[in-house]
Amino acid sequence: MTTHTPPLGRLRWTVADGLTLVGRELGRLRQEPGQVVAALIFPIVMVVLFGYVFGSAIQVPGGGDYREYLMPGLFAMVTFTAMQGVMGRMAADASHGVMDRFRSMPMARLAVPFGQTGADSVIGVPLLAAMVATGLLVGWRPHLGPLATAEAFALIALLRYALGWVGAYLGLAVKDEQTATQLAPLFLPITMLSNAFVPTEGMPAWLRLIAEWNPISALTAATRRLFGNAGAPAEGTAWPLAHPSAAVLLWSAVLLAVFVPLSLRAYARRGR
Repeated sequence: MTTHTPPLGRLRWTVADGLTLVGRELGRLRQEPGQVVAALIFPIVMVVLFGYVFGSAIQVPGGGDYREYLMPGLFAMVTFTAMQGVMGRMAADASHGVMDRFRSMPMARLAVPFGQTGADSVIGVPLLAAMVATGLLVGWRPHLGPLATAEAFALIALLRYALGWVGAYLGLAVKDEQTATQLAPLFLPITMLSNAFVPTEGMPAWLRLIAEWNPISALTAATRRLFGNAGAPAEGTAWPLAHPSAAVLLWSAVLLAVFVPLSLRAYARRGR
């Protein structure tokens, strides 16, 4: 592509190439059904484990059913897996020389991370659907109508997409696929250090501050509010929990603004 191509033409080129790579990733999953089955089982196991094993020992703030309190936190937890999944796939493609082949083709530079993050957003739909179905079976319900419910799922999809770009950058920044695999367990404490499973009020002050400013906490609080579930933030909580929907939008915008250009730069550097 020449430098005389207008910006709109470059945008169409990038989107077209990115959608082609989205199809590539989805086709690869069809050839690996075991990964799909494992990914679908994971949310169900989480609902059963936390809802029935740990739920009896946890008191919901203000009362209420723990499984209704839990489900928004599990939605947020599954959303966070976007970072791990995209990181692993990007690192694998870099390690196996796939990206070198992409660079030899007349392809937009942004198309590769765009394709990975776009594919992850599509993959996230059946994962979320499996968790919603499981939640409905164990008694979880959204109570505030279809518009509020749709807004909650839109926030989940938006933050998942933004976190996917964080994973794209990390996958390009690490040296190889093995390093990405070793880093994956470190993501679990980030989801646990939030209000997803327990209230933050009982945490030490320094730990509570971290948990309240965790984007997972903002998403959990926003979806609890929009679903009408138990566990509304107490008075005097930090700004992200007092205004959780705005916090999710802000977190998503910041992550995209930072990690989209970083991913593009890291992709360009891998070819040097």
